[in-house]
Amino acid sequence: MPFINFPAREINCKLVYYGPGLGGKTANLQWIYDNTGTALKGKMISLATETDRTLFFDFLPLDLGTVRGFKTRLHLYTVPGQVFYEASRKLILKGADGVVFVADSQEERLDANLETLENLKEHLREQKLEFSTIPYVLQLNKRDLPNVMAKDALCKHLRLKAEPVVEAVAVEGKGVFDTLREVAKLVLAELKKGT
Repeated sequence: MPFINFPAREINCKLVYYGPGLGGKTANLQWIYDNTGTALKGKMISLATETDRTLFFDFLPLDLGTVRGFKTRLHLYTVPGQVFYEASRKLILKGADGVVFVADSQEERLDANLETLENLKEHLREQKLEFSTIPYVLQLNKRDLPNVMAKDALCKHLRLKAEPVVEAVAVEGKGVFDTLREVAKLVLAELKKGT
């Protein structure tokens, strides 16, 4: 549920980038942060873990436009990919208005993608959020690697509700803003329904 700041006339929406460890969630947010004008973004906050290079979460407000005279601001978060950060994943999903699932396109990562997708659905349920209705985009990342599965094969396994699918190479910025645009469009459509 978006947070509405009446004095500032802002609607704040939370988008969560979810996916298996080392799949490219942090690379997505880093690219967006590095390629967004200073006036449009807040401060990125990261808490690094001791055991991995994965960031605990990233925070990035991004101005988007207006809904009924209110500016829309997106706050982007990543969850830690490693399974032992289960509690953190749940907590970060709390209050999410939209989700991007960042799948690793490599064939050997299919099981990790499937396991993490089931984990996402379970955590959304625990947060009283419906997977079937939450604005959701599937990003097929790492499309530049030699051992990737075909798009159709990946979609057969990972696409669950006719959600938009974006192919990406997050470290090069390919598909990164397309993914953000797709999920933002879905979130704004939900906001407009509720006004």
